Amino acid sequence: MDLVVGRVVKTHGVRGELVVDVRTDDPQTRFAVGARLVGRAPKGAGDTEYVVTAARNHSGRLLLSLKGVADRTAADALRGTLFVIDAADVDSGDDPDEFYDHELEGVAVSTVAGDPVGTLTSILHLPGGDVLAIRTEDGREVLVPFVRQMVPTVTRERIEIDPPEGLIDLDTAVSERD
Repeated sequence: MDLVVGRVVKTHGVRGELVVDVRTDDPQTRFAVGARLVGRAPKGAGDTEYVVTAARNHSGRLLLSLKGVADRTAADALRGTLFVIDAADVDSGDDPDEFYDHELEGVAVSTVAGDPVGTLTSILHLPGGDVLAIRTEDGREVLVPFVRQMVPTVTRERIEIDPPEGLIDLDTAVSERD
């Protein structure tokens, strides 16, 4: 599985610099001079390896120079390119409260009472906050806000949720109101 660590937003200047939207918690390592980046072109045009020749912060944005990208035309051709890394190369370490999304995908989800709910399929990062997408045992998808009140236990082995009444069994919640 590949993880996106950055996306080319636009060009900057005439010497081939790229404005990159950073999507990693370790930009100093991922975009260090000499670092090799795999660029995934938009619209399935394929992957290309690049080498970082310069990186700097400019008005809160990362400006990146790559070997072989020397002018605005070459840089503009990279607009929309995603820089990806292999998820196997990433480890969140030993801290039990820190993890990457891909480390939790596929983990079993149960209620705090021990009732099985399903499996975590993804974590959605929405403007209002993070949400767990869970595939229930009967095949439905349930969305649970990723807040401590509703998700008190998260490990790489299990996730426990404490949902309000009606969140998981929507059919019961509707029939009780009728």
